[in-house]
Amino acid sequence: MDGISSNLAAAERRIRAACLRAGRRREDVGIIAVTKYGSADLTAKMLQLGMAHIGENRWQHAQPKWEALGGQGIWHFIGHLQTNKVKDVVGKFAYIHSLDRMSLATEIQRKAEALGEPVRCFIQVNVSGEESKYGLPPEELVPFARQVSKLDAVQVVGLMTMAPLDREAEAARPVFRGLRKLRDELNEAGALRYEVRHLSMGMSGDFEVAIEEGATWLRLGSVLYRQVDQV
Repeated sequence: MDGISSNLAAAERRIRAACLRAGRRREDVGIIAVTKYGSADLTAKMLQLGMAHIGENRWQHAQPKWEALGGQGIWHFIGHLQTNKVKDVVGKFAYIHSLDRMSLATEIQRKAEALGEPVRCFIQVNVSGEESKYGLPPEELVPFARQVSKLDAVQVVGLMTMAPLDREAEAARPVFRGLRKLRDELNEAGALRYEVRHLSMGMSGDFEVAIEEGATWLRLGSVLYRQVDQV
């Protein structure tokens, strides 16, 4: 576990430095430990070291871990969610980061109503415009949010985006800045019945830039467990 502890400490130092540069409070930036390529043992280690928030992007990979750990932790579904998988995810994952179409919102509403508890969701926006990425085009965000606002069991807590993969973290800055502006525009438009605050953006290669641009949730994987046995 020493390797993971060292990685966590190094990431924490970088997060604190980025917060200082941006004039932000450290407590306003959360970490989701993305364990999609790891085993249940790796996820358990993350939880033991105080990483309460766990990120997974496919139910078939998450299921054995979730069951082995007895539902410990706070789980975030961060990948593209197929409508027919909503029944598996809702009730186990506290957050869904990939709401991007009404058919998905409607199914989440249906399942959440049956369970009697709302689901916290991030609307995914394709800020970069890459065809390979999921998410709403930016111009569709406000109309989509107005539709979602009619679903009382779907609670929009923020926006999510994926930046282009690039060796230079700075290349992600316009995308992260764009998502922050979209969140502000969404709030100004009053498309929802409440204000949304959160921005789910920034991964292992660009999280410092994401913090500087206002990220409230970082999705970190390899930076936390690189060179660590995942079996």
